[in-house]
Amino acid sequence: MKVVRAFSRFAHEYNKYNVIQKDVAKKLCMLLDKKYYNKVLDVGAGDGVIYQNMCSQNIKFSNFTALDFSEDMLSVHEDAIFVDKVCLNFNEDKLSTHFNANEFSLVISSSALQWSNNLEQLLKDLSLLGGDLLFSFFTANTFRTLHNTINITSPILKQEEIFTALNKVFNYEFEVIEYKLDFASVHEMLRYIKKSGVNGGVKQLSYKEIKFLMLEYPLDYLEFEVILVKVTGRK
Repeated sequence: MKVVRAFSRFAHEYNKYNVIQKDVAKKLCMLLDKKYYNKVLDVGAGDGVIYQNMCSQNIKFSNFTALDFSEDMLSVHEDAIFVDKVCLNFNEDKLSTHFNANEFSLVISSSALQWSNNLEQLLKDLSLLGGDLLFSFFTANTFRTLHNTINITSPILKQEEIFTALNKVFNYEFEVIEYKLDFASVHEMLRYIKKSGVNGGVKQLSYKEIKFLMLEYPLDYLEFEVILVKVTGRK
């Protein structure tokens, strides 16, 4: 396992609350080894950071399907004549009923699949849809010190759960990246968590828990752990 520790200070960019997700998407797209894909499926497309990165890398495609469970997020995603937007929740809707087998030449998902209720089945469904597959996952080690401080369990999948599911479906290469995102105060840290998409269960904290956290949190940064996966074969 290769572990890269990335240390970043974004105190001047607190209006860009998905700064970690953007960096993860950029790293994931850097793993693409082709300059043309006929049809692309982006699972958990959000505001379009994968689309933006592929365009900035001059990667061409005939069709780009942006899939997300949020209509609001899809409304922000860039429009184009070759972009299709599909509002679908992969925890509630079976992908095979919406798409054909081998329909896509690339299936990619950044910072979304860790919310799966049945990751093994979801990966099996995705494997049927296309050729090349690339995924990134946040793991339960994201916010681990914060969770330990207030004794709560992460709502997203643990690293071992992700690898167990992957091992049953794919052969793959992977990289684990740990981020530290610095903050001037616990208050600013909590504001980031509230606004970001990686809330890690912290949004539901009570006033008493927030007060305790502000007094007892031992770090001046948040921890994130991300797994980048490039599928090399199917089992």
